[in-house]
Amino acid sequence: MRLAKAMLKREELMAMFESAGAIRHGHFELSSGLHSGMYVQCALVLQYPRFAEKLGRNLASLFDHIELDAVVSPAMGGLIIGHEVARALPEGKSYGDGPVGAGVPAIFVERDANGAMTMRRGFSLRDGQHVLVVEDVWTTGGSTREAMRVVEAAGGRVVAAGALIDRSGGAVKLGVPAKALLDLAIPSYPPKDCPLCAEGSVAVKPGSRFVRAGGDGSGGSASARTTVGR
Repeated sequence: MRLAKAMLKREELMAMFESAGAIRHGHFELSSGLHSGMYVQCALVLQYPRFAEKLGRNLASLFDHIELDAVVSPAMGGLIIGHEVARALPEGKSYGDGPVGAGVPAIFVERDANGAMTMRRGFSLRDGQHVLVVEDVWTTGGSTREAMRVVEAAGGRVVAAGALIDRSGGAVKLGVPAKALLDLAIPSYPPKDCPLCAEGSVAVKPGSRFVRAGGDGSGGSASARTTVGR
């Protein structure tokens, strides 16, 4: 069974990300430690369910020629898009452990207290189960490789990998068929080689922004905002 081919064009994808404020320009320190003049925060476009559904369906269609039994994503970045990709996939013939009619499962892996990627919450894979690993953005591919190792340790078989955006210019090599919905060749640099640093600009970590109620300790409605890295 093949998914309907109603692929979004590049300009449509870019418009979707930009309308949600998911593409930013400036001087950023990425989660990889590299510096860049552009930052992509896919969570901002994935917060809109209809956008997430369209992106998931389009990414899933890149792999509809492969028999897949499960989708595994690294939390937090890959969690929503992994779920949407799994929802769009036809149920694999070899997947027989889940509830009837439930479709392809979307599993996520996460970091433990020591920072190691692990599979928790009762998730499991059968030996040889065909797995697609899905991420939001590839810069170095590190999170995807970690997720792949967890899948293999759990007995699964990674047969492909996908991402919403590949910002590496095709430099990420994962050892399995890998496709991204959008290729953005955005330069990134080690801090010592960063031209923006050389100009005197200071990199910021543009990750999650937390809002805490009662930031003054009084339990009132005041909020405190702190920016941390992804």
